[in-house]
Amino acid sequence: MHIWKKPISVDILTESHHRTAPELLGMEFVEVGDDFIVARIPVDERTRQPYGLLHGGVSVVLAETLGSCGAYYSCPPEDRAVGLDINANHIKGVKSGWVRGITRAVHIGRSTQVWHIDMHNEAGELTCVSRITMAILAPR
Repeated sequence: MHIWKKPISVDILTESHHRTAPELLGMEFVEVGDDFIVARIPVDERTRQPYGLLHGGVSVVLAETLGSCGAYYSCPPEDRAVGLDINANHIKGVKSGWVRGITRAVHIGRSTQVWHIDMHNEAGELTCVSRITMAILAPR
């Protein structure tokens, strides 16, 4: 089922994040499906913590970006989406390569949305799970 209410594509998502934190961290949008968005982030000198693993906050940046995009593009054209709450469970550390995240809606309501994000390393192993709650705001 197609859930998007605004034009959305990998190119649109990439352009909208020009000169923002996700772009500066090397995040790349990979795929947009009928009800999901996929992006990936490199594990390198920009994204590691001092002990050589992907910084947990960077996993949250990936999750928040994916969930926020999902909420924004699935709400009515005149509305906007802002984050209310996010959580993340870090399952497995990553030292190199890429972490790929996929988001899907858990709930799309009139005033709130909930999005789930799974992140995996290049071997397909689960590295982090996250859930974000978004407020949907009508124009002022």
